[in-house]
Amino acid sequence: MPELLGNGPDEMVSGAGRIRGHWRALMGIIGSLGRPALAERGERLSRAMAEDGVASLLPGAAGELWKLDPVPLPIMGEEFEALAAGMAQRARLLDAVLGDLYGPQELMAGGHVPAPLIFGSPSFLRTARRSSGLPRRPMLHLYAADLLRRPDGSWAVLQDRTSLCSGLGQLLENRRLHSSAMAEAFGAAQPRSISPFFELWQEALIRLAPHGRRDPAIALLSPGTRDPHWFEHVVLSRELGCTLVETGDLTMRGGALFLKTLAGLQPLDVVLSRVDAAALDPLDQPEANAAGGVPGLLDAVRHGALCLLNAPGAGLGEAPALAAFLESLCPKVLGETLMLPSLPTHWLMPGAPLPPLPEGYSAWGFRPAGRGAAAEVAARPFDPPPAGLAATALPPLPVAPSLVGSVLTPTPFVLRLFAVSDGTQWHVLPGGIARVAKAGTALTGRLPGGGWCKDVWVPADPSEAIIGPAAQSGPPIAITRTAGAIPSRVADNLFWLGRYVERLDRAARLMRAAVARLRRGAVLPRELAELSTLATCLCEAGLIDEEARPSAGSLTSLANALERTAKPAVQRLQGRIGGLVESVRDRLTADMHATLKQTLRAAEEALEESPDGLPDLARALLPSLRFANAVAGIASENMVRGGARLFLELGRRIERAQAVAAEVAVALDTPPARIEAGLRLVLELCDSVITYRSRYLAILQPAPALDLVLADSSNPRGLAFQLKAIRAALAEVAGFAEEDGPAGRAERLLARAEGVTTALLAAPDQAVEATRLLPSLLREMAAELGELSDSLGRRYFALLPAARAVGVDMGEAAIIEA
Repeated sequence: MPELLGNGPDEMVSGAGRIRGHWRALMGIIGSLGRPALAERGERLSRAMAEDGVASLLPGAAGELWKLDPVPLPIMGEEFEALAAGMAQRARLLDAVLGDLYGPQELMAGGHVPAPLIFGSPSFLRTARRSSGLPRRPMLHLYAADLLRRPDGSWAVLQDRTSLCSGLGQLLENRRLHSSAMAEAFGAAQPRSISPFFELWQEALIRLAPHGRRDPAIALLSPGTRDPHWFEHVVLSRELGCTLVETGDLTMRGGALFLKTLAGLQPLDVVLSRVDAAALDPLDQPEANAAGGVPGLLDAVRHGALCLLNAPGAGLGEAPALAAFLESLCPKVLGETLMLPSLPTHWLMPGAPLPPLPEGYSAWGFRPAGRGAAAEVAARPFDPPPAGLAATALPPLPVAPSLVGSVLTPTPFVLRLFAVSDGTQWHVLPGGIARVAKAGTALTGRLPGGGWCKDVWVPADPSEAIIGPAAQSGPPIAITRTAGAIPSRVADNLFWLGRYVERLDRAARLMRAAVARLRRGAVLPRELAELSTLATCLCEAGLIDEEARPSAGSLTSLANALERTAKPAVQRLQGRIGGLVESVRDRLTADMHATLKQTLRAAEEALEESPDGLPDLARALLPSLRFANAVAGIASENMVRGGARLFLELGRRIERAQAVAAEVAVALDTPPARIEAGLRLVLELCDSVITYRSRYLAILQPAPALDLVLADSSNPRGLAFQLKAIRAALAEVAGFAEEDGPAGRAERLLARAEGVTTALLAAPDQAVEATRLLPSLLREMAAELGELSDSLGRRYFALLPAARAVGVDMGEAAIIEA
């Protein structure tokens, strides 16, 4: 544990008490800023991380935020080159060792690696062992290592990361934010660019496709939005130009892996997995059933139909006790001396004494011998030492200046570097992450989802050639303007995002209208009727209980219900929206996501900070309406027509159409003599009062009013507008062009809405006809819209065929799943 280790070598100050050469330019700039300006830069970075960086969280999310220190960690160019050579050699060694352990197992047969350690490790996947006669494939594609300085000042490996190698997305964001917030320091230090590393990585992924495919389909497999590194997966998928998928998006057909998309099944060639190997395939690992793995996926890997990176079973290279044997294995396996050794490590056998702590080291760190994902269980001597653990001698941690409050303070850190293989050689990223080791936090185990970190800079060498990917050659790409392949899960989330945004908008409008009338004190008979209608609408929307409806002219029950349930109801909707926005984050640009997040956070804060009671509720609901308007603006101006926007719009339009139909039905469910109150209310709820007055002045009649909110397709808050938009969207969706499909159903619903005006104008008494005909008609239309939503879900989200009537039993059609 860090609090037991004390402070080790100072990265900035030499033993003679002088600032090291590679720190001077950086500290000169930082010193020129002064304490107040440096503290302001730190606050700026914290805000940027919280608002649009890896640390950004939406309402309903929780967890520790990442904090980026404004003071980076520079590493001398010569020192980095030595580290890079050691990283590349160590990656080659681990790849060769893993290849043997999952192949001929000669190292175990020769006694160079203990068999009990390998077979006893939960990271050893027996089903991943290569059959004799099959060609050897690389086990490692991506490698990372956590490093500490030894007492003699040289670097050594604390732990190897051969499974998920988290932190690259954090690194990308660190560099982006640092170059903006600390532009002066960035210009003075001139760190090496990290872009060529990711370009080489992207090129390597293309070359790894099975059977040499020239245009392979590449995906990044993520556990989903609940994973603490979800945003890293979003960042990496964008940087590498691959599709972000989850296990539920995938299926096996004919021994190959396919992505379930709106256009059907799309084959995948290369998958960069960020999912534990034990959770990939329930046919190989029964525990993967609970994690929602893909049955048969590892079989496709074994037969060469799919390239999965890193290879299944590569996590065995993280076994803490394996580090004790790497120095002796390197000459045998590679014929070389290990350049970047591990910290002194011992595999504790039953009855064996714990060796003396090496000179200069602070404590022993103990971890399960075969579980690389586990953090240290203690940092103190055991007497006697427990068997089955790996003991690592931990030196005092190196320290570097960090901004604590407004003061530069030496803080201990652990350095993480990354390397990727292009199939022929390993490339080390010229930078990394320095994770600040706070008291009480583990040094080992998986990278947490939050904490305090520093960007690592390697000074640029003007004489060094920047190596990037070779220019790609091939035939010209055909021009296409159709939507790309969107996973069904993404379409489902976008659809429900649209629906919940409209539900939030509806809830805010209904509550605001009710509060405005309750605050007036003395209520007129017309307003009492309007409040009764609003209470029914609120009840049908699930926002208040049935008992809250006004009775015998008393409004106390409604007022109490709004005070009691308004905030929680709206906050639940905000929480659902926040989760859905996060789930489609890979489909939103940084500006779009920032707009949605900031307006949604403002809406939540307005509710949280408003005093209890009705007087402030209406004002607190305004940011929720602004958020709904922001979503509409983004969908209109920032999203390409088709694809993602299509299903976001379908969700919005179906939900709004249902709401308009239901609210107008309730408003008209009244005696003809009292219809005027209902008409005024629906014009207000549909935001159409000004339009009506500009057309008809102050004269209020049923036909003109209902034409505006039901039949006028130019009114964006009206029913006909929603139905027309639904029809147009469904016409673009493959498979929905048939007349008896959802597009045809939307066409018929639109015709019924447009026919309302003609029916009312032909009636001798418009009020009588409206109250007689429309409530039942509109409720039927709302129910049909619900069925339309269900059919969309079956066809595109659940990927089920439509229900069919296949027989008649006792006079009723038996509907079964086809």
